[in-house]
Amino acid sequence: MTADHRRNEGEVEMTRAYILVQTEVGRAGSSVADEISRISGVIEADNVSGPYDVVVLAEADNLEGLNRDVLSRIQAVTGITRTLTCPVVHL
Repeated sequence: MTADHRRNEGEVEMTRAYILVQTEVGRAGSSVADEISRISGVIEADNVSGPYDVVVLAEADNLEGLNRDVLSRIQAVTGITRTLTCPVVHL
């Protein structure tokens, strides 16, 4: 199965992913989430507790676009130390 799948004949669904974000110690997750939420392709960015500080829901036309257009911009945000991308799969 490809990263994109068809919902109805001729209709291609966007590729979505949850991106888990860790920030530097002492860096407020809320400021990071606010900055991430302004990136094109980001649907939602929420502060969470646990091993990650921010969980992001993002989408793009395809997996390549998700990496190039969204994830690269998220990783450029000051204070981010690590990301883990979890593409949504439709079985």
